[in-house]
Amino acid sequence: MTTMHLIGLAIQLSMALIIFCVALNASFGDVLFLWRRPSLLVRSLVSMLVVMPVFVLALALWFDLNHAVMVALLASAMSPVPPILPNKQIKAGGEQSYVVGLLTTTALVSIAYVPLVAALLGDAFQRPIDVSIANIVRIVATSMLLPVLLGMAVHRWAPALAKRIERPLSIVATVVLVAACIPIVLKEWPEMQRLIGHFSLLVMVAFALVGLGVGHWLGGPDPDERSVLAMATSARHPAVALSIAHNAIDKPGVMAAVLLALIVASIVAAPYVKWRQRSRAPAPA
Repeated sequence: MTTMHLIGLAIQLSMALIIFCVALNASFGDVLFLWRRPSLLVRSLVSMLVVMPVFVLALALWFDLNHAVMVALLASAMSPVPPILPNKQIKAGGEQSYVVGLLTTTALVSIAYVPLVAALLGDAFQRPIDVSIANIVRIVATSMLLPVLLGMAVHRWAPALAKRIERPLSIVATVVLVAACIPIVLKEWPEMQRLIGHFSLLVMVAFALVGLGVGHWLGGPDPDERSVLAMATSARHPAVALSIAHNAIDKPGVMAAVLLALIVASIVAAPYVKWRQRSRAPAPA
């Protein structure tokens, strides 16, 4: 096994551990949160799975985008799975039930949605896009659904243990994730630098801003639900996006573009998270 394979494994395990830690505060009923609220379910899916792919296609028509950037943004928009750091959604004021419900629901939806949309786009552009359903299922099952179920199981049958281990495990997972990502970013940095220009960076910022705006608007009247959907719409799980892009097109620079888009989305979302935190803070007496 090569060093890069070990780094990839560390990233996958750390992402799964982060989701496990979030689920340590969740119950099995949270999985059905969105299904008990059909209006919010529809608005969430429209925000993530309809508006953003259409927006990316519009950008591709308006701008002469770098091909790798277009593929990366379209793959991200097609990925129904929310960001790798659901704690950011919670810090922004998100309700635990909505975060877990959105994660599990969109993870399941991705199994059917991604291959279907890939096939439709392949027909529209007369270029076959072969997305591996088995690969999507593997990522969804091992990186998202299994950690969620295990975390909820610990919360249900060992609540004291769940409370005790949640913070230290979350810190360890975040440190491992950051440490594992650094070599990949350094390796891809020359390619990422080459992507900057020809509206690429501007388009990535626009993607993140529109995602935040659309998610905040379609989140409805509840400010906490707005926060969750805004964060989920503006950034997606990079493993699913890379799986889509890798199986769709073998062009150089796609991984660098996905990583750059994720970094840009995190930077753009930072002021939004701060704003939501301040708006939720109790007024001084």
